[in-house]
Amino acid sequence: MQNIIDKAKNIKLVIFDVDGVLTDGRLYMPDEHVQYKAFHCHDGLGIILLMQSGVDVGIITMHQSPLITQRMESLGVKHVYQGQKKKMNAYVDLTDKLQLSDEQVCYVGDDLPDLPLIRRAGLGITVASAPEFIRQHADWHTNKNGGHGAAREICEVIMSAQQTLEPIYGEYLYVE
Repeated sequence: MQNIIDKAKNIKLVIFDVDGVLTDGRLYMPDEHVQYKAFHCHDGLGIILLMQSGVDVGIITMHQSPLITQRMESLGVKHVYQGQKKKMNAYVDLTDKLQLSDEQVCYVGDDLPDLPLIRRAGLGITVASAPEFIRQHADWHTNKNGGHGAAREICEVIMSAQQTLEPIYGEYLYVE
């Protein structure tokens, strides 16, 4: 775990996949024109706190959905790439735009389309519910499944490594 903490100290951008990472990966489709996704509130607060600590957050997903747009707007996530069949193009565009090296990026994904980014990023993470093959190629995998607090777990590991987590917790402990 020390290797993960050392890598996490350098992170300036965390990029999340959506389905299987910020959701449990199930798609609810009652008819052909409607789709539902469930996002965990703990993940949302973790993302907000991570951005407040000074780490940028981005999304790269293969799917295009107004639900993703709405959720990311509600969290204040500005770097949203939807409909990305080749995710590496979006990764390069975002890291170039923010002038970041791979070592400053954490990528979180859960399946084969994410694997090139997991392997390229300075800190490549997957979730506990990811297939074994993906977990074998990640630097670390969470204890929690995607859509069940895994993103919060990642945010807290990064903030802890950067020594920004305890001050944030302190703000909530000593509220008058």
